[in-house]
Amino acid sequence: MTTSPSDALDALWRLAGLGPAAMPPARLTGADPLQPSTFAVGTSAVASIAAAGAAAAAIHQARGGPAQQVAVDMAHALTEFHSERHLRVDGREVHEGWDRIAGLHPCGDGRWIRLHTNFPHHRDAVLRVLGCDYDREAVTRALGAWRAEEAESAIYAAGGVATMTRSLDEWAASPQGQAAGSLPAVVIERIGDAPPTPLPPLAARPLEGLRVLDLTRVIAGPVAGRTLAAHGAEVLHVTSPTLPSLPPLVMDTGRGKRCTALDLRDPMQAATLQSLAGQADIFLQGYRPGAIAGLGFTPEALAALKPGIICVSLSAFGHLGPWAGRRGFDSLVQNADGINDAEGLAGGEAKPRPLPCQALDHASGYLLAFGAMAALLRRATEGGSWLVRVSLAGTGEWIKRLGRVEGGLAAPGIADIAPFLEESDSGYGRMTAVRHAAMLSATPAHWALPSMPLGSHPPAWQGS
Repeated sequence: MTTSPSDALDALWRLAGLGPAAMPPARLTGADPLQPSTFAVGTSAVASIAAAGAAAAAIHQARGGPAQQVAVDMAHALTEFHSERHLRVDGREVHEGWDRIAGLHPCGDGRWIRLHTNFPHHRDAVLRVLGCDYDREAVTRALGAWRAEEAESAIYAAGGVATMTRSLDEWAASPQGQAAGSLPAVVIERIGDAPPTPLPPLAARPLEGLRVLDLTRVIAGPVAGRTLAAHGAEVLHVTSPTLPSLPPLVMDTGRGKRCTALDLRDPMQAATLQSLAGQADIFLQGYRPGAIAGLGFTPEALAALKPGIICVSLSAFGHLGPWAGRRGFDSLVQNADGINDAEGLAGGEAKPRPLPCQALDHASGYLLAFGAMAALLRRATEGGSWLVRVSLAGTGEWIKRLGRVEGGLAAPGIADIAPFLEESDSGYGRMTAVRHAAMLSATPAHWALPSMPLGSHPPAWQGS
C-alpha cells in the first residue's frame, strides 16, 4: 500500500507548520510506477515539487496576489528528477557519467561496497587506501582483500567517500539508521528572536524582492536554489574558486541564478560574504557538516548578524547520529540505507540495484526550497530567525515511508519527454533543458536569467 501524492503533499504541509487555509488547490496527476522501482519515486517527485509550488503560491497570495491552482504531472515531475540527464547544449549531450572506478565492487567478505570518485580528491583517497592503480579491475582486485565495512571506514578516514551495501533491516538496526529513521522529511525550527518580517509588497512573481545566498554544490542544494529562482527570488550562487565542480550539473542547476566566487579562507572575501548575508533573506548551504560553520557562518552567527534570516542546511546523513559529520552523495546514501539491496532482492538480482534516478538528491532539493518558503511564511506572522534542515538520509526514510510499489520494476519508463523540454540561450550555448514541473495558474514558474559559468558575476546583489 502506497501513500497517494495528495496525501503525501498534505502531510508535508502539516509538517511545515502551515495551516490548511493557506494551502492552494492542487491538481496532481499520474500514479506509480512510471519508472522501474518498487519504491514510490513518482509520488516523491510529485509531492516534493508540488509542496514547493504550493508554498510559492501561498506566498504570492499572502502578498496580495490572487488565489491560484498548482498542478503537477507525475511524468513531468519524474523527467525533472532526471534533469541533468536530459540537458543538451547546442544539441549535444553533456552529462559525463560516472568515473571509471566509481560504483559497486565486491569485497573479500562477499559484501558489496559503492565508491564515489567523481571528484579527484575522493578518487585519490580511495587509491591511497587500496594502494592500486587507477583502473577498475585493479580496484576490484584490491577490494577482494578487504571486508566491506572496514574498507568503508578506511576510505572515509582517508577523506574519501564509500558505503557498504546494507539491507533495510541492517540499516534500521544500526545507530545511524535509527537516527535517520527519527528524522522527518523537513525540520523547521526557530533559532532566534526577531519581530515579524512582512513579506514584500505584491510583485509579479511570488518570490520577487527576496534574496537567496546559495552556497551549494552537485544536485540537491543547487536544485533548491534553482527552484527558488523559478519563482522569482534573486539567487546569488557563491562557489569557491579552489574547489572542483561537475560542469553538466552546474549548467543544469544554474538557470535563473547569478554566480560569483569567493574564497572564504581569505578574511576580506569572507567579509564580503558576511556583508551579502546581512542583506539576504535565505542563506542556503550544502557543504560537509561543519565546513561553512567552521568559517564563521553558523546559523546562530547569521541570526545575530541578520535577525529574521532563514538558514537552510543540507547534509548527507542528517544532524543526528554517529555519521552526522560524514560527507556523502545520493548514490552512497541509497546504498547504505537498504534501498539498493531491497531493489535488487525484488528483482531477483545478485547485486544491489540503484533507483532509476537520483531521487534522494532531487526530492531533497525541492524539500529544501519548500522548507525555506514555509519559514518565510512563518516569520511573516510569528517573527523569529529560522533553521531548515533536510538530509539525503532523511529523504530516503521519507521515500521508504511512502510505501512499496508491487510490480514496480516492470514499469517501462517515460516514452516521450519532448513536451517537458524548453530551449534557451546560456553562457555555454543554446541549451535544451527540462521545464519546471510545478504549474502555477497565475504566476508560471520560469527562469529569467540564463545559466552561466561559475564566477561570472561580481559578489553583489542586483542594484546595490
